[in-house]
Amino acid sequence: MSLCVLDEDKFHLCCQLLLQLSEQLGDGWSWEGGQEGYLRKTALRSVVIDSSSVWDYEGEGADTSCPSRSEQQEGEQEQAAVDASADTDSIKGDMEDEDEDDGVCVASAGSSQLLQYEYHILHSCSYSTPVLYYRACTQEGRSLSLEEVWSSVHPNYRLRLQNSPLNTITLQAPPLLGQPFFMLHPCRTEEFMRPVLQAAQDQHRPVNYVLSWLSVVGPVVGLDVPLKYSTLLHPAAPPGSTEPG
Repeated sequence: MSLCVLDEDKFHLCCQLLLQLSEQLGDGWSWEGGQEGYLRKTALRSVVIDSSSVWDYEGEGADTSCPSRSEQQEGEQEQAAVDASADTDSIKGDMEDEDEDDGVCVASAGSSQLLQYEYHILHSCSYSTPVLYYRACTQEGRSLSLEEVWSSVHPNYRLRLQNSPLNTITLQAPPLLGQPFFMLHPCRTEEFMRPVLQAAQDQHRPVNYVLSWLSVVGPVVGLDVPLKYSTLLHPAAPPGSTEPG
């Protein structure tokens, strides 16, 4: 079996561990939809919609109305922007070099808005990878268009996105969700996950596929993975202890 193949059973095991860590950190992930379900999280995020940005994007606008605010769980304030794993450094590169303003996306022009984001992580049987679906709406309930979603991406990621494996955002209606969501297409997930998984295998380190993948794709759409996930997953050895021979 390929190193990068994530079957459904392994996906569920990775999700169970992520949920356990999320509960310890109070990070707000939950499991929805029963045995064949998916991970879900909501968050409030202050962004600048830069209407002057021009993007190459796929798909067309559709009615993606968000549930009313009373139907959403209380949004969490965005975690400080950090890398969840050193394994993703080669992918993020110098995108972390610029300053970030506590979850506020700064652009040269546009209007700042407080948006409600809803994130879902499902398993893709076609690609044998996790896939991230999300949508965003204003506090008045208006859903963002595809162009607005592109323009709300943090400026630190914009240039890289145009030429990276993460450059495809499309509009889909996944069967489990039944409503249109934006999706980071999984067609090139194996390409950027292979070096991460290979490095872990070479160093004989345990790796949670879903968590490592999320640390790469999440920040692109404003979903940062706290560094404490990595700390809990790979706790430091007690003082005076030695590595097994």
